[in-house]
Amino acid sequence: MTIERLIRAIAGFFIMASVALGTFHSPNWYYFTAFVGLNLFQSAFTNWCPMVFFLKTLGFKSCEEASQVTS
Repeated sequence: MTIERLIRAIAGFFIMASVALGTFHSPNWYYFTAFVGLNLFQSAFTNWCPMVFFLKTLGFKSCEEASQVTS
């Protein structure tokens, strides 16, 4: 799995989990939902996402890197 797909999966999981926690545990979890959304929004303009650093550290490759390996 590539970094780009993992980013979408992780962000989706974080949003769904924080909405569920906000609904059933404490409304303060909605701040985490807003944080994830804001981070996605800023990364669309800056092309920088902190999660990419962690995923690269774990050894995942971007789409571009993966296509170079298979060619």
